[in-house]
Amino acid sequence: MHLDKIGDTVINDVAFADFKQDKPEVNSTHVDMLWKQTTINCRGILLDLQKPVVMAVINATPDSFYDGGRYHDNLTSKVRSFVQEGAAIIDIGGMSSRPGAKIISASEESDRILPVLELVQQEAPDIPISIDTIHAEVARQALEAGAHIVNDISAGSMDPGILDIAAKYRAPYILMHMQGNPSNMQESPTYDDSLIEVLDFLIWKTAEIMNRGIIDIIIDPGFGFGKSVDDNYSLLSNLHVFKIIERPILVGLSRKSMIQKVLQLEAAEALNGTSALHMIALNQGAQILRVHDVSPAVECITLWLEINKHRRSG
Repeated sequence: MHLDKIGDTVINDVAFADFKQDKPEVNSTHVDMLWKQTTINCRGILLDLQKPVVMAVINATPDSFYDGGRYHDNLTSKVRSFVQEGAAIIDIGGMSSRPGAKIISASEESDRILPVLELVQQEAPDIPISIDTIHAEVARQALEAGAHIVNDISAGSMDPGILDIAAKYRAPYILMHMQGNPSNMQESPTYDDSLIEVLDFLIWKTAEIMNRGIIDIIIDPGFGFGKSVDDNYSLLSNLHVFKIIERPILVGLSRKSMIQKVLQLEAAEALNGTSALHMIALNQGAQILRVHDVSPAVECITLWLEINKHRRSG
């Protein structure tokens, strides 16, 4: 398998050939030139990505790997803090996707998400709200209630109807790679080459989703979702290759086990490691940081922008 390099971006010619020949057809301009998408239409709210932004996480779950249930009693103040600290998107999830987590029903997930969605709309009416779900019915109810973005860790594999819902409501769609499902994804993740396989998957899946009528697509390599520690760091250190897909890149690194295992600490102690990896991700082309801690991520972006102001070419 051969890798070609164009500027700072490595192009996988095998994945490229698959994209053009074996996968759904798309306009050739989408694969023949490098182009950085700088705006996302979030159902009437324009998300500006000329500079990287922060997506704040609200887990409306009792069993999230880090913050499950911690915000339930003070959710209003937490949302206000997210806004004041500079969150550009708020992502609400009602089902834990930690390793070993079980899939819950759409009705149970809706019961958790919809009240939180209503509160977030009241406190942050001008901020796009993302719904983290694998269920088409949950996505439909949330979009009907005023959510803006569908964040689907399964890439439509668990409930293909979710793609039709995103297309019908003209909602941006976050496309993530995951090997397996949350209940088994970390049992024995195996790849011949994780970078090539994740890249190839996101290339052809982006084409498929475009052909389903979804216009605004954000890609997420899926750190920690069916990947070993080595896989995660291979993806992060080569994140720039995903620029070839010409879609905004989202990374979810916040307090994850890839930090905990290397530094030998718990999630609650992993903020410094998270900030370090965020700076690497920004340097590799990430445009959205999905985080539990908004202020430190905003500071990372501010410092990264300052560094780039003084970078000399050549």
